[in-house]
Amino acid sequence: MSNRKLIKSTSIIGSATTASRILGFIRDIMLARFFGTNIFAQAFVVAFRLPNMLRDMVGEGATDAAIVPILTEYRHTRPEKEYWEAARVILNLMLMVLITLSVLGVLFSPVLVRLIAPGFVVTPEKFRITVDLTRWLFPYILFLGLVAYCKGVLSSFNYFTTPAFSPVILNMAMITSLVFLCPVYGVKGIVAGVLGGGVLEVLIQVPPLVKRGFRLEGVFRIAHPIASRIGKLLLPRALGTAVYQMSVFVDTILASLSSVVGAGGVAALYYSNRLVQLPLAVFGISLATAVLPRLSREAATRDMNAFRDTVAFSLRTVFTIMMPAIFGLMILAEPMMRILFQRGEFTAYSTGITSAALFYYSFGLFAYAGIKILVSAYYSMGDTKTPVKTASVSLLVNIVLNLILMWPLKIGGLALATSIAAITNFIILYILLARRIGDPGTKGLALATMKMLLAAGVMSVFTCYMKARFLQGGAGGSLIKSIVTLVGTVIASGGVYVVSAYFIGVPGVRRITGLLRDRMPSS
Repeated sequence: MSNRKLIKSTSIIGSATTASRILGFIRDIMLARFFGTNIFAQAFVVAFRLPNMLRDMVGEGATDAAIVPILTEYRHTRPEKEYWEAARVILNLMLMVLITLSVLGVLFSPVLVRLIAPGFVVTPEKFRITVDLTRWLFPYILFLGLVAYCKGVLSSFNYFTTPAFSPVILNMAMITSLVFLCPVYGVKGIVAGVLGGGVLEVLIQVPPLVKRGFRLEGVFRIAHPIASRIGKLLLPRALGTAVYQMSVFVDTILASLSSVVGAGGVAALYYSNRLVQLPLAVFGISLATAVLPRLSREAATRDMNAFRDTVAFSLRTVFTIMMPAIFGLMILAEPMMRILFQRGEFTAYSTGITSAALFYYSFGLFAYAGIKILVSAYYSMGDTKTPVKTASVSLLVNIVLNLILMWPLKIGGLALATSIAAITNFIILYILLARRIGDPGTKGLALATMKMLLAAGVMSVFTCYMKARFLQGGAGGSLIKSIVTLVGTVIASGGVYVVSAYFIGVPGVRRITGLLRDRMPSS
C-alpha cells in the first residue's frame, strides 16, 4: 500500500468517523437537553461505559492485537481455504467469550457498579438506576465484538467502509430513540436505541463479508493452531486492557466523589472526552486503523526500512492535525460547551466543569494519537507485551497525579493527569520502538513538530480574536446562528493554520496539498 493509498484509506475512515461524530454531537446535545448532568445522565454514562470498557479486549483490542496481523499474514502466505478456516475459528472463539461476558455482566451488575462508581452508593436511587441500566446495556458487548471481528476480517482485504460507518448507524439509532422513546420511557428509551443500533451495526457487515468469500459452516470448530497464537497475543493485551481500565476506574471513582471535585463530575468527563475524541477519532484512530495492515505486511516480510518510513510518515501526519487541534480546543473549550450543550438540564455550572475538563484533556491530544500509531507498530510485529508495560507506568503516573491535582483543579485535575500520563506513555513507547527497529527519523519529526507549533501559534492569535469578537456571551440567541459562528471559526482557524504551515514549511501540509493537486508520487 503506497502513501497515496494509505491517505485514501484514512480519508474513507475519517469521513465515516466525521459523520459519526457529527451525529454523536447531535445525540449528546439531545442527551444533555433531556438529562444534563443529573442522576439519569450519570447513571447512563456509567452503565454504557461498563460494556465499552471490555471492548478494548474483545473488540478493537482483539482486532488490532491478533485478528488483523494474523489474518493479514494468512491472506498473503496461505491458500484461501486455510484463510477462511482460520477466520471461522476466530469467530467461534469470539462468540464463546462474548456470550460468557454478557451473562456475567448481567449477573454481577451491582458489584461492577459499586467498583466503578462507589460514590453512587450513598444515593440509593442513583445506584439502583445505574444497576438497572447496566443489566440492559451489558449485552451490547456482543454486538461490539462481532463488529470488531468483521472489521478485522475486512481490514485484511484493505476494505474499511462498512466497519467505519457502523458507528453512524449506532448514533442514528440512539438519536431516533431520544426523539421518539425518551419522551415516553425516559432514560430507558436510549437503552433500546443502543441495543437496536448494535443489531444494525452487525447486519451491515454481512454483505461485504459474503462478497469476499465468508461462509458459515455447520461444524462449530475451535481446535486450530491459530487458537494458541491468538491466546498468546491476547493474554498480554488483556492485561493491558486491565491496566487501561484501571485508569478509567480510577478516573470514574474520583469523579464520583462530588465532595472533592464537585457535583456532576462523571458526566463532565464524558461530555468533554466526546469533544476530544473528535479529532482523535477522525484522524488519529482512522490512520492507525488504515496503517495496521500495511505495517503487518512489512513486518511479515521483514522490510524494516519500509516499516520505519511508515511509522515516521504516520506520526508526522497525525501530529500535523493534532497540534492545531490542541490549541483550538483549549481556546474554544468554553464557547464549544456553552453553544453545543447549555440548554435544558445542562446549566452554566455544567458548562463550567465540562469546559475545564476539555481544556486539560487537550494537552495530551498529540500523545493520544501517537500512542495509537505506535501500538499498531508493536502489534504488527506480534509484540503485545511492551504496550502493557508502558501502560502500567502510565497508570501509576495517572493515579499519583490524580490524587495530587484533583484538589486544586477539581475535575480539571483528573483530565490533566490523564494528559500527562498519556504523554509519558507515548515517550516511552517511542524510545523503546526506536531502540528495536532503529531511529524512525526523530530529528525530522522534532523539526516538523516545531514548525507545526509555530503555525498553530499563528492560528491561535486568529482564534482568540474570533472568540473575543464573535463567541463571547451567554447561552441566549439563535442556536443555529451560534453553531454556524462556531463552525465558521473552526474552519477559518483551520485555514489560517494550513496557510501558515505551508509557508513555514510543515512537510505534512505540503505533502497533502500536493496530493490534492494529484502531484504526490506513489511510493
